[in-house]
Amino acid sequence: MRQIYFDNAATTFPKPPSVAEAVREAALHLGGNPGRGGHYYSKKAAEAVYRVREQAAEMFCAEPENTVFTLNCTHSLNLAIKGILRPGDRAVISSMEHNSVARPVYALTKKGVRAEVAMIGRSDAETVENFGRLIKTGPRCVICTAASNVTGRINPIREIAALCRESGVCFIVDGAQACGIIPISLRDGMNFFCTAGHKGLYGPTGTGLLISDGKYALNTVIEGGTGATSAELEQTGFMPERLESGTVNSVGIAGLGAGIAYLKETGTDKIRSREEGLCSMFIDGIKNLGGARIYRRGENFVPIVSFNLEGIPAEALAGALSSAGFALRGGLHCAVLAHETLSTLPFGAVRFSPSVFSSEKDVAALINEVKKIYKNGV
Repeated sequence: MRQIYFDNAATTFPKPPSVAEAVREAALHLGGNPGRGGHYYSKKAAEAVYRVREQAAEMFCAEPENTVFTLNCTHSLNLAIKGILRPGDRAVISSMEHNSVARPVYALTKKGVRAEVAMIGRSDAETVENFGRLIKTGPRCVICTAASNVTGRINPIREIAALCRESGVCFIVDGAQACGIIPISLRDGMNFFCTAGHKGLYGPTGTGLLISDGKYALNTVIEGGTGATSAELEQTGFMPERLESGTVNSVGIAGLGAGIAYLKETGTDKIRSREEGLCSMFIDGIKNLGGARIYRRGENFVPIVSFNLEGIPAEALAGALSSAGFALRGGLHCAVLAHETLSTLPFGAVRFSPSVFSSEKDVAALINEVKKIYKNGV
């Protein structure tokens, strides 16, 4: 059965054709291990990887040496969080964090790190006030998602960054849902910016980025071969090799470069406008159903709509939609803090997240199917 894909908050699909072509070309021609030899194939792969590193650095207003390739946003966040926090330190996270932040912080609390949660308020001003109270008490770092993967709510990152800067607090931002949708970069004031390559940047799975402004040195979580300082047992001290132990994903990185090029050519404004228009269409189509609840609270959103139908558990609804040919994600979305904040435990919600390649026809078909399920049950 053909499935209409509306789960782009998990990973974008389909990818632009240029991404698939870049992956194919890299698999055929970038056979060497980048930075692991002086021969032709190694040099060719290293040059290709560096070109994408420059692309990503330019996009996020960073230096290439402070642009690290990772496996995904979770990998990036773990490197940043575990690289900065030590026993006795305090961390502040938001009430809407993904488990890629909540779990590493929780793991560190077992090693003497103290953690506090700043509530995302009904308004940006309330959110900033909530963070401000905790930042004044001098945590080592603050970690906040730029946009929720459950509600799509865009958080006031610049204002939180200013508070952190005034108090000398390290600020780490999870940009997985924001990249490719809203303009975001180190100019917004964060010290570390973590993101996925496979979502709004349209790269393949297995790609991510850790971007740093260079102010804070991270202790390593992984050590190993870097292609440099090989005569020393001490981990390489300079960036980005310090955080890139082992062979990088050359083929995936080539695809990521093509995704970034597509994004630059198309423009985030055009993509956001298109996708948010589809979200508005979907909301308008289901909001008058008596048992529909839509979880959008705040001022600005990336194109994500989470919803429930009264009397139907989220997983059951998502399963019924899948059987009818629609791919949406139901459940807790790896974000238990967010669902606790929304009072949607234990079942979570169903998430609709279109892409620039989605059509109004397909959204209309989804709306009709939701109405049918609401009327007849699963």
